[in-house]
Amino acid sequence: MTTPLSDEFRAAAQRSRAAARSLRTLTADEKNRALAVIAEQLDRDGEQIAAANAEDLARAQQQGTAAGLLDRLTLTQDRLDEIVEAIAVVRDLPDPIGEVIRGYRLPNGLSVEQIRVPMGVVGMIYEARPNVTVDAATLCLKSGNAALLRGSASAANTNAALVATMRRALMSESMSADSIQLVPGTGHETVDELIGARGLVDVVIPRGGAELINRVVTGASVPVIETGVGNCHIYVDAAANLDQAVAIVVNAKTQRPSVCNAAETLLVHRAVSDEFLAKVSVALADHDVTLHADEEATAAVAGSGVEAVPVTDADWAAEYYSFDLAVGVVDSVDQAINHIQRWSSGHTEAILSDSATTVQHFLAAVDSAAIAVNASTRFTDGGELGFGAEIGISTQKLHARGPMALPELTTTTFVITGNGHIRS
Repeated sequence: MTTPLSDEFRAAAQRSRAAARSLRTLTADEKNRALAVIAEQLDRDGEQIAAANAEDLARAQQQGTAAGLLDRLTLTQDRLDEIVEAIAVVRDLPDPIGEVIRGYRLPNGLSVEQIRVPMGVVGMIYEARPNVTVDAATLCLKSGNAALLRGSASAANTNAALVATMRRALMSESMSADSIQLVPGTGHETVDELIGARGLVDVVIPRGGAELINRVVTGASVPVIETGVGNCHIYVDAAANLDQAVAIVVNAKTQRPSVCNAAETLLVHRAVSDEFLAKVSVALADHDVTLHADEEATAAVAGSGVEAVPVTDADWAAEYYSFDLAVGVVDSVDQAINHIQRWSSGHTEAILSDSATTVQHFLAAVDSAAIAVNASTRFTDGGELGFGAEIGISTQKLHARGPMALPELTTTTFVITGNGHIRS
């Protein structure tokens, strides 16, 4: 049943639609100038933004929020600097609007072009991470869309400060501040309003845990681009460079375990399992990683100093957000592939192998949004892949898949040009 729209929400959505109409006509230079001013204003307002984030963190700590979620909520000066730098990268990317996807002339003389155009109003629903507020807003602006943002209540003060800063920057450029808006309110009903605002909102993108994503996908009347949870796997093949593999596994698990591209499951070929697990467990013990291991893996890590507990089906399915890693020993690449097909969320898988034949087989058989070859899963990220930022990582198969940036925030229009043509 569709949730009735409150007067306050309807008014905000209508302002977003009006802003979207004005954004469609902006030049690339005008949008780039606005992005530059936003970056400058965020830099100037750093102390205010930090104070707002401190309030959110204090409240979250009082509520007993888990360490991984606290990390996602935290906006340090270094992270704010990274956000500002990401805006510069987005600004310097080619403007996707007006790009000709295909163009041709028919035998009757009609010219046909399919060109990129903005979506319109992009609704964004996300949890905890305040950097998403800026990433989503600036990617939408560059692609000519209005952003209607619904962050989590846990980051309410931080998000309000960030949006206020960006709106001031837009007004200083005589642009509509309503190009970037927060959904009014933080109650659960505001999610239902946003996903039910068909005709006012053109697309909704949820970004968060499985519960949030499932709620949006199953309850929305607005079209949804589904992003996915990150139960990411690493398979260490019999032909892997084991020293290199140790570094990759440690990076993928420990560099930032609270994000969706962190590794959650490690599968190791039996031919190298004893040697590799003995090496990697020592390195993981230095980071206080807990292994949820099958019997063979448990035996292989004995004496390394790492904590190992019996693995369960819940572990194979888990996105931990923590220093926990499920570990299993497999007989072959095909057994690893079968395990991934059963338990993966379709986000990112990695194969570590020097066998070109095995790698190609893995690439052909594994059906996920991203596959890393002899590299960390942590590279499935818009910034790392040269997009400047990302609005999410799509695990669906329609329109957009993998890290989503500017092209994925556009749709297309067919322009049919004739010279008095009529159809007989």
